Amino acid sequence: MAIRARLTAPRETREEWLWHEVESTSLPASFLFAGDRRMEAENFLAPGFAIRHAITSKDSGWTTFSGVARTWQPSRLKGIQVASDYGTPFLAATQVFDVRPVPRKWLSLNRTNDHAQRYVHEGTILLTCSGSVGRATLADKSIADILISHDLLRIDVREERMRGWVYAYLRSPTIRAMMTSAQYGHMIKHLEVSHLDALPFIEIPDELLSNFTQLTNDVVRSRDRAHDLVHGAEKRFEEEVGAISDLVDGAQGFTTSASAIFGKGRRFEGYYHNPVARSAEEAIAESGHRLERLSDLVDRVFIPGRFKHVYGPDGRPYLDSAQILEVSPDIDKRVLSLDAERRAGYLVEAGTLLLPCSGQLHGIIGSVVLAGEWHEGKVLTNHILRIVPKDQPKIRIGYLQAVLSHPRLGRPRVLRGAFGSSVPELSVLDINNMTVPRLSATAEDAIADDMEEAATLMAHANSVEDDISERAEKIVQKFLA
Repeated sequence: MAIRARLTAPRETREEWLWHEVESTSLPASFLFAGDRRMEAENFLAPGFAIRHAITSKDSGWTTFSGVARTWQPSRLKGIQVASDYGTPFLAATQVFDVRPVPRKWLSLNRTNDHAQRYVHEGTILLTCSGSVGRATLADKSIADILISHDLLRIDVREERMRGWVYAYLRSPTIRAMMTSAQYGHMIKHLEVSHLDALPFIEIPDELLSNFTQLTNDVVRSRDRAHDLVHGAEKRFEEEVGAISDLVDGAQGFTTSASAIFGKGRRFEGYYHNPVARSAEEAIAESGHRLERLSDLVDRVFIPGRFKHVYGPDGRPYLDSAQILEVSPDIDKRVLSLDAERRAGYLVEAGTLLLPCSGQLHGIIGSVVLAGEWHEGKVLTNHILRIVPKDQPKIRIGYLQAVLSHPRLGRPRVLRGAFGSSVPELSVLDINNMTVPRLSATAEDAIADDMEEAATLMAHANSVEDDISERAEKIVQKFLA
């Protein structure tokens, strides 16, 4: 019998197939029929289930979460989306974690059910309950007067002295594992109010309660002050340069002259000629201030090359381009694959400007962050462009941040150079060639002082939140021991 020719060598015949080992355990029936009667096997195999059982098996030292806080959730949102001129800004669940939340949707207030319950007061504890569940944050003034998604649980403590410990408790990695063990759903995980109410809550002495409350108040105060400083600096910059008139963003189309397309640079991408960026460039050029190229003012503008990502628990903390724009992000990756020589290009020092250079135009690309002490010692992705100041600066780095990040006179100019179809990119060449208006020394120093202090405060708040999580984790581990 003829055998058909094969493109590869014959495979070895297996007499036994090596199946993976099934993860399983045995449980008493009382676990299945107690409380909320969970039947999903994965919930009982999750590490958080064992933690929960270890806490509840103790005779004292704990109570239920519902005893210390009221957890609630607005009804499912059925808002009508309208133009920004007529609507109220709306934030999705993940946007409240942004350092500077920027609304992308506006809703008709008259057609939004229970809209009063969708505003959030400063200091309220918010918890994600859909997708990546169990992530907590504190509301600050950056989300005031903005409608917030129903995909965030609102947590109101019953006694003010408990607020700091409640927040710290939810940020503990061990307790978050316990929360994820209570989630349900196949593709998209969910956490209900009843699940959080039923969780055990460890009690601590009053002196520790006071300490945690002070720390959480420090976080909110620092971020509120940082937001005020940034808005003040941007207002001062706009007064010095001159405001531009309100323009449509060009999403519905716009026209431009042929000479603009075939002139210097010959850019054929439509977004390069959008009216907002064009007006910002004209405002800078006609401001009457001396203009200098960015590359002449700084030591170096660069994007590090790619590297093979190998992660492990003993590696250095890794931040991607979205995480540098979040408040106290979850650092769940640690890089092992960088040796000491190559690592230097991925580490940053305080005072470096960080600019995500890859992503969607309506997202993170083109945002600007001034690195602080919190960023030092961490590996930053190669999708972040670095702007390194000179040893003897020709320009204050805080002022340069204001020039690049101003929402009307800065970021549109940065994004103008984006190229690419599916995933737009920013090039070092375009950033180097950007013009920087030079104001009086007094004006530049005033703007730089505010921006640099704001960056210091935001880095400080992140460090305090890390400290809160570590302290809470130690208390939980001590209780479990």
